Amino acid sequence: MLSAKTLGISYSLPFSKKYRKFSNHNSRFNCPLSLADPTNKTSTAPSIPCLKSCLQTADSSPKIELSDLKSASPAQTRVDILAESLPYLQKFRGKTIVVKYGGAAMKSQSLQASVINDLVLLSCVGIHPVFVHGGGPEINLWLDRIGLKPNFLNGLRVTDSSTMEIVTMVLVGKVNKHLVSLINKAGATAVGLSGMDGRLLTARPSPKAAQLGLVGDVAIVDPTILRPLVDNNHIPVIASVAADENGQSYNINADTVAGELAAALGAEKLILLTDVAGILEDKDDPKTLVKEISIAGVKKMVEEGKIAGGMIPKVSCCIRSLAQGVRTASIIDGRVQHSLLLEVLTDEGAGTMITG
Repeated sequence: MLSAKTLGISYSLPFSKKYRKFSNHNSRFNCPLSLADPTNKTSTAPSIPCLKSCLQTADSSPKIELSDLKSASPAQTRVDILAESLPYLQKFRGKTIVVKYGGAAMKSQSLQASVINDLVLLSCVGIHPVFVHGGGPEINLWLDRIGLKPNFLNGLRVTDSSTMEIVTMVLVGKVNKHLVSLINKAGATAVGLSGMDGRLLTARPSPKAAQLGLVGDVAIVDPTILRPLVDNNHIPVIASVAADENGQSYNINADTVAGELAAALGAEKLILLTDVAGILEDKDDPKTLVKEISIAGVKKMVEEGKIAGGMIPKVSCCIRSLAQGVRTASIIDGRVQHSLLLEVLTDEGAGTMITG
């Protein structure tokens, strides 16, 4: 297990399991660290077994045997894992990553703690996370308490004026501040915002407003309020509620908000936490996970009906953010402990990465 106490975080990462899974830890590895390609999740190049072996010359590089791995001390194992993450730390240091949080990771306390600690660790190593959240389960709970039944159309919440009041109260007043508190407690500094603060987001009615009510789209993004926060290593936590130019509040899909913010901030990466493994070639078979795909490949899967339902808005916002300059967008399995770290700091990943 990898202790992160040196980064000011009191939890352990279960990387020892992942470490054992890579057969190429037993192979010769003579390449310098800079040759690793963090953007290629399907690369056949070997992972970095340890810093020492990478610094050996081709003639003197020792072969790493399975017996060596079994006999390695816990300290040596931790060093090996840190060395393996080095090219990813180099790639993402000083860069912005926008993370959309929701689904199972929001319902489970253990998964919630995992996501929060991952965010703090990324911040501690010089990466700038921006955290966007919805709050569907919590909204449904409060609607039930006052006797209102949630209604959905194609994965989007039908929002009348009474529902909009609850959405704003829950997302901005409860969920947002709870997440800020958790991040601060874990050792980072978070600042809670909604799309209305500092005119961060200006909303417009959805084209399907007649069916959906007060569900909006993002018309304008002004990231001015975010830049000093990011530059000073604060973690913005953003609720997906915004107002139009007349002050009318709208409920906006959190995936959409995350994608638009990623584009406006020039983020290196957009990550959507979901309740599925990622994009599947066969939606009924989790073993058919597509690890990496291009925009053209995604569009083809949509045309073939392999991507459907609630996955369509997610891939659409990924495609839109990539078209506006975001380098990569990933749809990852939020049900997996430390899926954020797996996606950002390993070549294994935790879902599907979409590239431009």
